Amino acid sequence: MDPLAHTLFGATLAEAGLKHKTALATATLIIGANAPDIDALAMLVSSDFALWFRRGWTHGILALFIWPFLLTGLMLGIDRLIQKRKQHRNQSIQSPPMQPLMLLGIAFLGVWSHPLLDLLNTYGIRLLMPFSQTWFYGDTLFIIDPWFWLLAGSGVVLARSKSWAGIGGWILLGTVATALITTAEIVPTAMKAIWLTGISAIVIVRWSGRHRNATRPIAITLLSILFLYIAVMITGSKLTASHARTQLYEKGAEIMEVMANPLPARIFLRTGIAASDTHYYRFRMNWLLPESFELTGDPIPIEDPNPVAEAALNSPDIRGLLNWIRFPAYEVRRLDDGWSVIIRDLRYVHPQQETAVGIGIAVVELDEELMVRSVQ
Repeated sequence: MDPLAHTLFGATLAEAGLKHKTALATATLIIGANAPDIDALAMLVSSDFALWFRRGWTHGILALFIWPFLLTGLMLGIDRLIQKRKQHRNQSIQSPPMQPLMLLGIAFLGVWSHPLLDLLNTYGIRLLMPFSQTWFYGDTLFIIDPWFWLLAGSGVVLARSKSWAGIGGWILLGTVATALITTAEIVPTAMKAIWLTGISAIVIVRWSGRHRNATRPIAITLLSILFLYIAVMITGSKLTASHARTQLYEKGAEIMEVMANPLPARIFLRTGIAASDTHYYRFRMNWLLPESFELTGDPIPIEDPNPVAEAALNSPDIRGLLNWIRFPAYEVRRLDDGWSVIIRDLRYVHPQQETAVGIGIAVVELDEELMVRSVQ
């Protein structure tokens, strides 16, 4: 999931009552919910290095047991500094008081929420790192999900930021999110209308002030609806995979793997990739209507890379892509003075895409001796 989703989820857990359990609970939940994404710094090296490193070491089982202790130690240190400062100024002790064991439990909850949410995407996560490089995929939520934002954010907006500066921050965030969703062509008009209705409801409730004595029940209710939404989306992905296997089996294809691809703001519609031993099948369907299953192109042969493609795959500049790729397809083209090899991950790249724009594609050029000349 995106950083905003992780942050709002941690904040909603706090508003659901955990912020009253110990000092610095809210900060611990928010920081913990984002801590594994420190590996995003890998993008400063290169996009391919990021593919090689991200959602691995910092998201794996070993790190997930270390992060909470590091975070708890940090928060305890910050708490001591706060208390010393208050004592120096003769200020009253904070409420609630610091509860170290409770803080550790909350740190575990915040940190572990991160991989569990990341697991819901098609991008994948290596949960067993550093013991195994195996990728796991939930194929449940689009990496940026507007309904997740709305459900996880509503309770936080209603409960926090009573100052004009805080309110202004929420207005800015809501405006940016609304602009992104309402201008996205992939989001249908009806879904945009629902989003605007939800944003309007938040504004009306906040302006009326009727929420002030019910922020915790509101947060718990919204959190429950969010879990229900995720359960519905999981069900949709499982049914999509099942329907795709059945439909393709009737067409004579024995399917080994299916990716049900969630679309932004579309609860019932899925696209996807199904793989047999010999072909990839791209499809589209409404998971409530199995008869809506349709192929969105000709089957794509699954072929082992020839010697030219093998030479391209040996390039160190695509190590990350090869580590992360899920549905690989290789296309070799003859040039006047060498070869061009297009490597696509069909999860994110159309089989006809030729330029290395976006994630999941690389174009490697080789000379006549099959030495790598350039990588895009």
